[in-house]
Amino acid sequence: MAAPASGSSMSKRSWWIATLLFLSTLLNYFDRQILSLVSPVLRVQFALTAKDYSFLLNAFLLGYTSMQFLAGWVVDRLGARRGLMFAMLWWSAAGTAAATTRSPHQLALCLLLMGVGEAANWPTAVKAVQEWFPPNKRAMAVGFFNAGSSAGAVLAPFIVSRLTLHYSWRAAFLTCGLLAVLWIGPWRFLYKDPPFQAQARATSGGLSFFADRRAWGIILARFFADSIWYFYVFWLPDYLTSVQSLSLKSLGAIAWIPFLAAGLGNFAGGYASGSLIRRGRPVVPSRLAVMGASAFVMALGVGIRYCHTAGLAIALISVIVFAYSAWAANVLTLPSDIFPPSIVATVSGTCGTLAGVGGMLTTFLAGRVIDRYGYGPVFIGLSCLPLLALACSRLTVSGSVSSLPQP
Repeated sequence: MAAPASGSSMSKRSWWIATLLFLSTLLNYFDRQILSLVSPVLRVQFALTAKDYSFLLNAFLLGYTSMQFLAGWVVDRLGARRGLMFAMLWWSAAGTAAATTRSPHQLALCLLLMGVGEAANWPTAVKAVQEWFPPNKRAMAVGFFNAGSSAGAVLAPFIVSRLTLHYSWRAAFLTCGLLAVLWIGPWRFLYKDPPFQAQARATSGGLSFFADRRAWGIILARFFADSIWYFYVFWLPDYLTSVQSLSLKSLGAIAWIPFLAAGLGNFAGGYASGSLIRRGRPVVPSRLAVMGASAFVMALGVGIRYCHTAGLAIALISVIVFAYSAWAANVLTLPSDIFPPSIVATVSGTCGTLAGVGGMLTTFLAGRVIDRYGYGPVFIGLSCLPLLALACSRLTVSGSVSSLPQP
């Protein structure tokens, strides 16, 4: 492994890289939030039921989920620099094309292609963090870039609602696609000579991590817990309009609050585990300690079904997504803590694929349950998922493990 460079200039560059990862994640989530925010308009324009809307969501999730493993594998070979540039061009083109669609089927195809491109963001970002940050700062860096998802979700209600009201929902897709192209120049300029980059390319390791219980601990933890985030990203606007009776204008004024809380949760989770590591606690147990506390808070989401005002619902949802993001800052970091640089993006992408499968199942079931029974049973089911995720995460420190080299 290459020795890290010394001096404040390299430290500054590391955080500039993290800032660009934050921005790529922001654009990634802004793009996918467009669909959920314009869902009331789309459902009227195309006469969509909740079941029909869930098919549009799953078109995106199918592309996103099916490609994360392959995206991670490709990035381990191309490198983070070239891999994320290509992915950004791909998903910005697909998002721009979505602005020209004239039917649900055309929109579904563009969403599928958009998901294919966006799949590379997290595996690449985790690999980049491993290459630019030491272990005690990785969760903070991951929390920082992952906060881009919250920032995108915070900005999207303001921008998308105004673009939709003054122009059309198509203008939102077009705007995000054009912004993504501007990101590429700074990324090409800054991403050079990472201080923690492995000396060897990804020529070994293969898929041997599938025999490692630690990998399955992360995979299953994300399978269950990420479904919570997928639900709030895709269904919150519909819940607020159909259950809490908010208008599109009111939605733009209030729907950003939970995602601001989520952004704060990313920083809190990264700081908490980093603080434990600096005090001498082992890396993985430090991550799991924060994840455990977060899981129990997420389980309180069952109470949302009893919220009879939009303000109370938003407050409790904000607590839930704050806890989820604290969890995410740590579970996303675990592959870089456990696995060598040659396969870290592959492992991260595999985790993302299974997390996407969980999100697709949740979206599929939610559409049918909501049409028939409403949102109440959905919140009961979601409250069980973090406890299942926590139980699975214990595999990262228990049982037999493979002989994979450490990063």
